[in-house]
Amino acid sequence: MNITVRTAFALCATLSFLFISACRNKEDKGKSQQTTTTQNKLNKKDYLSLIISFDTLSSFKIKKIIFEEDSLLSSSADKDSNPYYHYFKARKYSLEKKRDSALIEYQKIKPAKPKDDLALLKTYGILTQNMGNGSMVESAVTSQIFAGLEIAEETKSRITYRFYDLLAQAYFQNQNAKKSLEYAAIYFQNHPYNHHPAIKQRYFDISFLLASRLGDFKKMAYYNNQARLLANQINDSLALARTYDNEAQIYSQQGKSAKALESSKIYFNYLKKTDNLNDIAFNNLATSFNKNNQPDSAIRYYKEGIAFEKRDLSGKQKNVHYKGLIDSYKMKGDFVHALEAAEAAHAIELKNNAAIESVKVAEMHEKYETEKKDQNIAELKGRNKLNETIIKQQRSSMFLIVLIFLGVISFFFIIYRQQRLREKNKLLKSDNQRLNMEQKMLQAQLNPHFIFNAIANLQSIVASGHIDESVRYLKSFSGLLRGILEQNRKDFIEIAEEITSLNNYIQLQQMRYAGVFDYQIDVDRELDLNETLIPPMLIQPFVENAIEHGFRNIAYKGLLLISFKSKNDLLLIEVEDNGSGLVQKTVDTPKKQSLAQIILKERFELLFKSNKQHAAFNIKDKNALGCRGVSVEITIPIIND
Repeated sequence: MNITVRTAFALCATLSFLFISACRNKEDKGKSQQTTTTQNKLNKKDYLSLIISFDTLSSFKIKKIIFEEDSLLSSSADKDSNPYYHYFKARKYSLEKKRDSALIEYQKIKPAKPKDDLALLKTYGILTQNMGNGSMVESAVTSQIFAGLEIAEETKSRITYRFYDLLAQAYFQNQNAKKSLEYAAIYFQNHPYNHHPAIKQRYFDISFLLASRLGDFKKMAYYNNQARLLANQINDSLALARTYDNEAQIYSQQGKSAKALESSKIYFNYLKKTDNLNDIAFNNLATSFNKNNQPDSAIRYYKEGIAFEKRDLSGKQKNVHYKGLIDSYKMKGDFVHALEAAEAAHAIELKNNAAIESVKVAEMHEKYETEKKDQNIAELKGRNKLNETIIKQQRSSMFLIVLIFLGVISFFFIIYRQQRLREKNKLLKSDNQRLNMEQKMLQAQLNPHFIFNAIANLQSIVASGHIDESVRYLKSFSGLLRGILEQNRKDFIEIAEEITSLNNYIQLQQMRYAGVFDYQIDVDRELDLNETLIPPMLIQPFVENAIEHGFRNIAYKGLLLISFKSKNDLLLIEVEDNGSGLVQKTVDTPKKQSLAQIILKERFELLFKSNKQHAAFNIKDKNALGCRGVSVEITIPIIND
């Protein structure tokens, strides 16, 4: 729901939390005094009043305050013991769609008393995370809501109204609109700001929706009229226009199609006039034409809605317009076009399901691998701590043994034991570094930006009807993902495997940037593709830079050359392009290295330099030599299977 009204008292309430109690003499201020002053300001804030006032603010304002408070509380010295630090951290995670992290932060809140407002706020926060995203609420969660409500009513808490709201939501999600409407009314009556236009508007809109579910036209008309009176009172033109959309729903459910069409036109024309049109508005108006037996006008607006939706940069499509077209064409007796609309609707549904499943599979794989490595890292850290504890204990034991026995043999024995433990600790530290490196590689390889772009590309190819191209695209994409996940568990792979991954990746990019560049991969005859080994995903970051940055905005066709050569008993890998070259930076700007280059240096340290083997890479800008593009040379030892 869009809330545009703000009252003076809400603004004053927000600003009052930033008031400083008194000024101090400038000469007496030092770093410690500034820290104390900041801490006193935080301690004096009435956070509960701020949180309650959120209901009167816009979502943008709420988000801004949450991020500001999280930043401020994070700099506090006693942040871990401050319950509101965990509360605002949880709210921030919720805004970022990190449900599990938000739940953990809510659980860290430690109220002063088991039944005070803070304890209830913690319970409320946990329950909101357990409610799910519109799915049916389990009986156990409903019981917890009632238990929290009982405590809130008993203690006359200031946030009792929030538990009424939770019950209204729970009954709504469980398809019990009658009960939901009852608790929505109780929520409104008990809200401390129920006189505020924003709260009233939300209540009228929710009540209209619930009355609509019940099919109670009388209540629908009542709440819509109340919303219209409020919109006129506060001069909210968008809220006023929305009441005509609600009115169209009432007339439509009553079978008064002509009046429904009239109201739909008023709402549609307002959105058009204020440049707030959306694809659903086209669909609603077209549906009103359909119900008024005007299929030609309905077809026009369904098609305009489809065209409007295609301009959406996200590339997402809904099949609701095509379903409406089916009814329109059937009404005209044009079953050929009705069949075409049905096929289009079915294709969109299949495409959306496929995209959702692909993302879910990739997310599950990434989550599984990350969790497994986190467990291993935690286990290694535990061993390190145990070994460090053993070392400390043995140092104490050594001192006691020297005092008691004063024997040289005992002294050397303890030194020997310490050396053994240090070596073991060194090995564990090396394993820890290796696991951290694998985790960084997996995160860098499964680039969410590239995956989402690839899926969006696949959607557009499927929508264009190029079946063969879409199959080829999907084959390359799935091959690339499978290769990344399989190769991540290995330190070295065959050159043939690396070339296969490169081919899959470059072919995807060629389909994405059609006609922008060509590529060629050459391998020295002295090298055996199936015997010579290299670290996995060694070349892909430089190939990605060449395509994404080198070939961007060039007026000629790009060429990417990749070669594998044997030189002085070393493996020389060259990646060259004829793109725009490296971007020139000012002298004062510090040189930054990409994440991929940093990870590559760490991998070389771990795999080769720790064994005193030569491994390096060098990036040259060919523009300095009078040529186009960038040249990358990677040198590593030749390793055979």
